[in-house]
Amino acid sequence: MEMFEALDAFSSLSQETRLRVFKFLIEYGCEGQMPGVIATKLKIPDNTLSFHLSHMSKAGLVTSIKEGRSITYFANTDLVENLIGYLADNCCVRESKSKTKSKSANERKC
Repeated sequence: MEMFEALDAFSSLSQETRLRVFKFLIEYGCEGQMPGVIATKLKIPDNTLSFHLSHMSKAGLVTSIKEGRSITYFANTDLVENLIGYLADNCCVRESKSKTKSKSANERKC
């Protein structure tokens, strides 16, 4: 993943409505959800939801499938995994190797 891709995704998710929609779509996994259901459950006006879904699609956070007149949206979980990997790539690279104490359950693990 390139930095600009991570920036696009994080920028898109930094808006409250988009973050709520994304979390909602993650709950539905590979079944996805139609915009009408998303709008109703999250109490978002249709035109507002359309704007945010478009923004999230451009950032790669959501995908959609059109069947006839119906559209189903899905959270792009592969992108989420790539974002986590991008953040973890350099985890602990500057940590001193001389630290030999074992980490407790509450401490960061790399």
